[in-house]
Amino acid sequence: MPADGVLLLAFGGPTRAEEIRPFLANVLRGREHAVPTSRIDEVVRHYEAIGGRSPLNDLTFRQAHKLEATLAATGPALRVYVGMRNWEPYLADTLARMAGDGVRHAVGVILSPHASEASRERYLEEVEAARAALGARAPEVRWVGAWHTHPRFVTAVADAVTAAVVTLPAARRAAAPLVFTAHSVPVAMAARAPYVAEIAASARAVAERLGRTRWQVAYQSRSGSPHEPWLEPDVNDALRALAAAGALDVVVVPVGFVCDHVEVLYDLDVEAAEVCRETGIAMVRAEAVNVHPRFVDALADAVAETYERYERSTPLMVEGPS
Repeated sequence: MPADGVLLLAFGGPTRAEEIRPFLANVLRGREHAVPTSRIDEVVRHYEAIGGRSPLNDLTFRQAHKLEATLAATGPALRVYVGMRNWEPYLADTLARMAGDGVRHAVGVILSPHASEASRERYLEEVEAARAALGARAPEVRWVGAWHTHPRFVTAVADAVTAAVVTLPAARRAAAPLVFTAHSVPVAMAARAPYVAEIAASARAVAERLGRTRWQVAYQSRSGSPHEPWLEPDVNDALRALAAAGALDVVVVPVGFVCDHVEVLYDLDVEAAEVCRETGIAMVRAEAVNVHPRFVDALADAVAETYERYERSTPLMVEGPS
């Protein structure tokens, strides 16, 4: 049978100030005692600095609504459901709602362009646990394939870069390096996944689309033990190095994130921007793809391709999404 629904998955975020600490407790479940209270307090202050809430949930629902409208116009016309790992609507509740609505075969989309344990496997595990709890009425979920270099995703990121570059003085735009950022993860985790290669591929595709040769990848938002190696360079170290090398401007591109949330609005717009002020380099930041029409089109293409696999009754991808 063909698919009859889409399951769009995201990390989740607090929608008002009183939800911040309960949300962080969800994120840390099972690891509460390994994280110092001072670190939790620090992250609370990050949310307070951006207005006491995360725009992630609102943006994800806007992405879902636009995806549903695009699918209705181009086919296949499918209802799009949103599930979150760490806040409402929790993915288990969303799957139960889908089952109640009669959805039997769903196309699954995880809103992370690049594959790692944190951005893929943990979502898959939670979906399978939720499906097991529902039993025989649980929707089957087939996952879309890789979309980190989909031409329409690349176009959406490139458009955001162009919009940022034109805010620089005209005479200095061509020389401004691009720094593509993604969430840092432990080196050991990255070694088990195509994460680093996929980020580099996305960055290269955008740079080539724009004809820019001066670019690099850096990582941000490290949150783990200082004794464990994580992916480097840290974006702030990369910015300091560019300033020391004489760069006047830099364009920061959060290619690893599909919406402007706390790790973009605080870690880049506050912390990284302060590093640039201290070192005398002018920083502009490209928006995440958010609800860019071409990004929505890329998701619609990925859903349509998976829908066609349903119709052909081809087997599930044994390797999972990538």
